[in-house]
Amino acid sequence: MNLRLLRLGYVPLTDAAPLIVAHELGFATEEGLNLDLVRSQSWAQSRDHLGAGAVDAAHMLLSMPIAQRLGLGPALPGMDVLMVLSQGGQAVAISTALAEQMRAGGYTFDFTNPMAAGVALHAASGGRLRVGVPFHASTHAELMWHWLMAVGFTPTQLLVRTVPPPLMASSLASGEVDVFCVGEPWASVAVDAGAGVMLLPGRAIWTSAPDKGLVMRREMAATSPDLTGRLMRAVWRAGKWLDQPDNRGTAAEILSRPHYLNLPSEMTERALLGRFVISAAGEVRTTPHFIGFHDGAATFPWKSLAALFADRMARQHGQDTKAAMQTAMACFRTDLFRLHLRAAGADLPGASAKVEGAISHPTAVASEQGRMILRPDAFFDGHLFEPPFQER
Repeated sequence: MNLRLLRLGYVPLTDAAPLIVAHELGFATEEGLNLDLVRSQSWAQSRDHLGAGAVDAAHMLLSMPIAQRLGLGPALPGMDVLMVLSQGGQAVAISTALAEQMRAGGYTFDFTNPMAAGVALHAASGGRLRVGVPFHASTHAELMWHWLMAVGFTPTQLLVRTVPPPLMASSLASGEVDVFCVGEPWASVAVDAGAGVMLLPGRAIWTSAPDKGLVMRREMAATSPDLTGRLMRAVWRAGKWLDQPDNRGTAAEILSRPHYLNLPSEMTERALLGRFVISAAGEVRTTPHFIGFHDGAATFPWKSLAALFADRMARQHGQDTKAAMQTAMACFRTDLFRLHLRAAGADLPGASAKVEGAISHPTAVASEQGRMILRPDAFFDGHLFEPPFQER
């Protein structure tokens, strides 16, 4: 079989798993593709590689293409989100010094209560925090702004710094940041290095926070529809394999290899199984469904998510919110998802947008096959977001 070579960018994180598994377990080969996985150390590097054509598609923060479209980054060709790669997978960690102060105040690090954790953090920090996020336009930034504002911090009390994921542990150890939110395994790395304590999983703040997407230049998606479809199907099938619980151990072994995450498989397995060591003392906390790759329409690029991210970006940068949301929704390609994944057996929702945060328990919704059950997506404080436009 003559395989078509595609170069895909990724950052070494657990949620790069669909691309890595698609390559390692033959899902790409079945679609006639040979994937060359190109490792980047930061999201800006990944974005720039895609923009320059050094890679054909990339594992990328969902909000990065939106930021580009809103003029909040360098001038690069338009990029679109073809599909979501993961839900959840984020963790919040704090410095050991802050953790000691929180323990002295009576906090027990239960790993489930964002309000109690936030109140204790506010008291221990004196109301001022240096916050590390992997990129200014990211789900991690959204989680931290939403959570910290809800528990009593104000924008002037927060100094938000961008730190590449592999450098989060060292930034905490050096005192560059007091707290960070990052995709696993980098919070676990900080714990094992004695630099910090895990405080919360991201899903405690937003139950099904979407994180990474498969992103491609708009021009390539338009001019190479067959290749685009083959890549989407290979990655979608890899995500389906990943969401089978019995496969998580094998996935951890694959991801941990030297040319991917280069970590002990036990550490990689923590996120995949949702069982964490949160401190150097060996305290263990369990978070079911910490990260998802397929079930519950996890891969569908809801346009309402694009609007949610764009709304905050626009408000922070003084842009018109409705115009920003319309721009953002155009780059979440539900049309391509429907076109290319219907034949692969994907059940497709009847609408392309929903009220974000409205689902508190698994809920059946209208779909082409009539079998779609969405995962809970509630925010811890009951927040709801509905875009002001109807999209189908």
